[in-house]
Amino acid sequence: MQVFVPLSPKVVKVCNNRSYKIVICAPSLYSIGGVERVVSVKANYFADVLGFNVTIIVTEGIGRISYFPLSERIKVINLGLNFEELWHQSFYKKVLLYIKKQRLYKKLLTSELMRIHPDITISVLRREINFITEIKDGSKKVGELHVNRKNYRNFREGESNVLKHLFAKFWAWNLLCHLRKLDKMVVLTDCALDDWPELNNMIKIPDPLPFRLGEKSCLAQNRVISIGRYDYDKGNDLLLQVWTYVEKLMLEWQLDIYGDGCREPYQILMEQLGVDSSRCHLFGPVSDVKQEYLKSSVFVLPSRFEGFGLVLIEAMACGVPVVSFDCENGPRSIITDGFDGFLISPFDVKAFAEKVILLMKNENLRREMGENARRSAAKYDIDIVGQQWKQLFDELMENR
Repeated sequence: MQVFVPLSPKVVKVCNNRSYKIVICAPSLYSIGGVERVVSVKANYFADVLGFNVTIIVTEGIGRISYFPLSERIKVINLGLNFEELWHQSFYKKVLLYIKKQRLYKKLLTSELMRIHPDITISVLRREINFITEIKDGSKKVGELHVNRKNYRNFREGESNVLKHLFAKFWAWNLLCHLRKLDKMVVLTDCALDDWPELNNMIKIPDPLPFRLGEKSCLAQNRVISIGRYDYDKGNDLLLQVWTYVEKLMLEWQLDIYGDGCREPYQILMEQLGVDSSRCHLFGPVSDVKQEYLKSSVFVLPSRFEGFGLVLIEAMACGVPVVSFDCENGPRSIITDGFDGFLISPFDVKAFAEKVILLMKNENLRREMGENARRSAAKYDIDIVGQQWKQLFDELMENR
């Protein structure tokens, strides 16, 4: 088990008179994912602004440091369980190994929570949801869901394997049982609230902006940008189809895509579609995403589904108008169609291309929508979202 304290110095500004001991349970901090980014941003706010005692407990990435900056006041405990090992196993071996690791996880997490004795324990609703409400450490248990219900665990529909089908049914029933036992379940959107009619312990708190509003794009560069891992869910294959329409009409513009994951299938698709590789670029992950937004004039989100859409509010905060498929369920909670961006019916690539071209051709429209987008993004400022979390903590502790 590895324990480390990051070396990013921060100035502590305590703005409340109630200090809580907070534990956050998450799979990892070393990767570039949206959950890791949001956990880091909120943990820093809890520690540096609210003055809370914050510990993050992770199971993956032993020996690896946090990808995103963490306050020196935050303690990170890595249990070193390596659930990622399961990814490359057969179904039956995966089940046996999962059971073994889960037992050890429960034992180690119970030991840590009993030692720390936190006031609030927050789970991002991964593997610990199966037992966290059974741990009698005295803390209030809060779950935080970052995906929509349909894709919480993406078992394939129509799976022919009877055992897998029964397992998925049992998993869904078991999950509901555990979610009901949480003191509070936090979701990100109104649509997500509607996803769980069986639960009466829910509250909506959106993800916060990872940076403050400040600089904004001049919207003068002929550049469209998209940020999202190279995965089926994120729809970069759909975006390349969109671009086949766009590039033929807008010869001076380019598309830059950034993301983690394997790019090779998308490079092959580019060749099959005849996409001009000199004006469409597939990049790896980028550490300073804000600078990329500031150098862009249009942001596009081609996802098949989203739990929220953190990249949308980031782009909007930089004054960049956005075009997104109206997928489940994040974008529609963020974008006001025709005001600060465009929502496109899933998955109409031609209609998507038409709106992108409209923004490319009309600089005045880009600027108007960009200003509206910037104002819309202001409500996701960390001070606003952070205070919503503080109010939740206060309410939970009053009922302790």
